[in-house]
Amino acid sequence: MIVAASLVLIVLVSVGFHLLSPWWWTPIASNWGYIDTTLVVTFWITGAVFVAVVLFMAWCVFRYRHKPGRVAHYEPESRKLEIWLSALTTLGVVAMLAPGLVVWKQFITVPDEATEIEVVAQQWFWSYRLPGADGRLGSSGVEWIDFENPLGLNPHDRFGADDVVIDAGDLHLPLDQPVKVNLRSIDVLHNFYVPEFRAKMDMVPGMVTYFWFTPTRTGEFEVLCAELCGTGHGVMRGYVLIDEPEDYEAWLGEQVTFAGLPAGGGVQVADGTEPVEGSDP
Repeated sequence: MIVAASLVLIVLVSVGFHLLSPWWWTPIASNWGYIDTTLVVTFWITGAVFVAVVLFMAWCVFRYRHKPGRVAHYEPESRKLEIWLSALTTLGVVAMLAPGLVVWKQFITVPDEATEIEVVAQQWFWSYRLPGADGRLGSSGVEWIDFENPLGLNPHDRFGADDVVIDAGDLHLPLDQPVKVNLRSIDVLHNFYVPEFRAKMDMVPGMVTYFWFTPTRTGEFEVLCAELCGTGHGVMRGYVLIDEPEDYEAWLGEQVTFAGLPAGGGVQVADGTEPVEGSDP
């Protein structure tokens, strides 16, 4: 009797804690409310299964408790029970996976009007690159990384000359403008994560991963690394500031371009649309 009551109490406390918990999602600051909806669907399905299973256990413990003279019934197989369990399990898995697949397709389908930027991770800080007046990013590679060229921009690519380079600083983005975020890591696995954006992706050395989002409100949002990356993982933080368009343009005009750095001093700014050898197609 005590065990059955304890199981029921566990269900009541768990559901109450979920409904009244102060540890809830941070307010959304991007277009990815779909991700919150998917999580809610998952919580409802897994929560319902949790409640059903634990209450069934409590009922079994109470209903089939020991009594003098009671003998257990041995039934090694039940085809009817197996069919029901398989069908309900399949339905639950499909209900959890389907919303996620729909959101994932949206997550990797970048709008044509999105601005392309780059986030570069390194133990233990963040750097950024934004397109200049030509509206495109120049090419980059690990072979060009050195003290004077920390992001590894191609010094022979004129389309990278006007790229804005933010080395270990804060990132500013304009409000309501879709952004494709290209992700590179110079050393180990990292993960660029802003909780309010709901969007994140692993950064794998030797690869360029990406995601996209649209900032929906102005403000200052903390950047976290969501992948254990060494002893300084906990302090690998930064900030993304979402500005009104005019404030963003004012900030952008104050930033240093690659041509203004020692490594890019000899690069000519692109004046056409034909890429040079070594640049992005």
